[in-house]
Amino acid sequence: MEVLQRTANRGSIATGAASYDIENSLKLEEDNSEYLERATTGSGGSGLKHTISVWVKRTELAKTSFILGFSNIGRLRFESDDKIEYQFRSGRKIETNRLFRDTSAWYHIVVVADSTLATSTDRMKLYINGVRETDLLTYIPQDLNQGSPAWGNYPTYNYRIGYSGNAGENFNGYIADAYYINEQTLDPTDFGEFDEDSGIWKPKAFTGTLGSLDNYLDFSNSSNLGEDANGGTDLSLNNITSADQATDTPTNNFATFNAVLPKADLREGATRFFNHDAGEDTNLSTIAVTSGKWYAEFISPSNISGGNGRVGVSANVSGQISEDVYLGSDAWNVAVTSSTGSVGTNNSFSSYLGSGFSANDLISVALDMDNKKVYFALNGTWGNSGNPATGTNGVALPSAYEDYEWFIGVTLVLNTDTFNSIFGGYTSFSISTPETDENGYGTFEYAPPSGYYALCTKNLAEYG
Repeated sequence: MEVLQRTANRGSIATGAASYDIENSLKLEEDNSEYLERATTGSGGSGLKHTISVWVKRTELAKTSFILGFSNIGRLRFESDDKIEYQFRSGRKIETNRLFRDTSAWYHIVVVADSTLATSTDRMKLYINGVRETDLLTYIPQDLNQGSPAWGNYPTYNYRIGYSGNAGENFNGYIADAYYINEQTLDPTDFGEFDEDSGIWKPKAFTGTLGSLDNYLDFSNSSNLGEDANGGTDLSLNNITSADQATDTPTNNFATFNAVLPKADLREGATRFFNHDAGEDTNLSTIAVTSGKWYAEFISPSNISGGNGRVGVSANVSGQISEDVYLGSDAWNVAVTSSTGSVGTNNSFSSYLGSGFSANDLISVALDMDNKKVYFALNGTWGNSGNPATGTNGVALPSAYEDYEWFIGVTLVLNTDTFNSIFGGYTSFSISTPETDENGYGTFEYAPPSGYYALCTKNLAEYG
């Protein structure tokens, strides 16, 4: 079964430079109880209509995930079966029959509610990536007020992003360009458009008018990630700091660990991978490549010992990626081992780094798909005196699989192990001297070699 999903809504992968760039997003993590909150403001508006527009990238599936709203009274969320649900008022909601399980993609969700309309099916509209969802469950009666507390008229419940107030309903992932607009019914095309070349739905600048009870968060101010970009009331921060600002956005989508792979126990915006049993657990990047030169970094577990971990690359061989993969042990992957720093494929290893990984060591990967080679570095020193920039002393990819798609990833062995990744869009690891690639994308501990780039959709559009 193929589980690594590639869809048409993964960002600007084929569009080049976007006409409107979203520069930042907010990473939310349930384990840290991270969310935003706007205190009650008293009554406001008729409670008959509003518009919501928000971009989201999930990092955990099969759980109730609250995006924004007012507790369980008025809400927008992913259900535990991965459907999207919008509730206008208690008992009055719409829910998709379609499932949304692509953790490599950004989804644009627009809700337009207007209970004054004569046609019942028009009173609540839900759009995903510019396309209206028509297979829905219920519709609201005409002239129904959202009530108190609810959308647009909320003297009792606070407006929240990322947490409903109920345990276990936090949102895990990234949120960008979040609008709640009271008393206006707008269209998806006020916030996005289909790219004329690729047909991919992409963001565009909103040029409408916002009122005092409306809210727009662009997450651009790292010192106040709850700041209302329209000058309205800011949202308070709950366990959120400047470190939760990300550059993984709908206009430049970065690779992360992949939440749809078997045994994927991921945290911190899918940049931290845990082993949850005593076997070999592997996770790979959400983005695969067939051409170009690509760079990523990984932080070895703080308790690493012996052969607990491997860092490597793997071909996307049909029927294999969805099984238990032990990097370096198959004919279609290459890895460097934590025990000795040796490198190899198909269980045939040779000396490479000169030593194994110690706690919190940083392992760099430079994958050259143009010349079918891979390089590994330990704390900034490339193995076997290699030089990715000049093509010197690289490790050849297995010739039988060199033309396949290739992913970058890690293998963990002990159930107490954790690998942190630095794909460039976000990391919870503290970086001492941030570096970017030559295009200015990504945030890394070490500068990528000349000609190598972060795994993100803007770079893929140019080099992939």
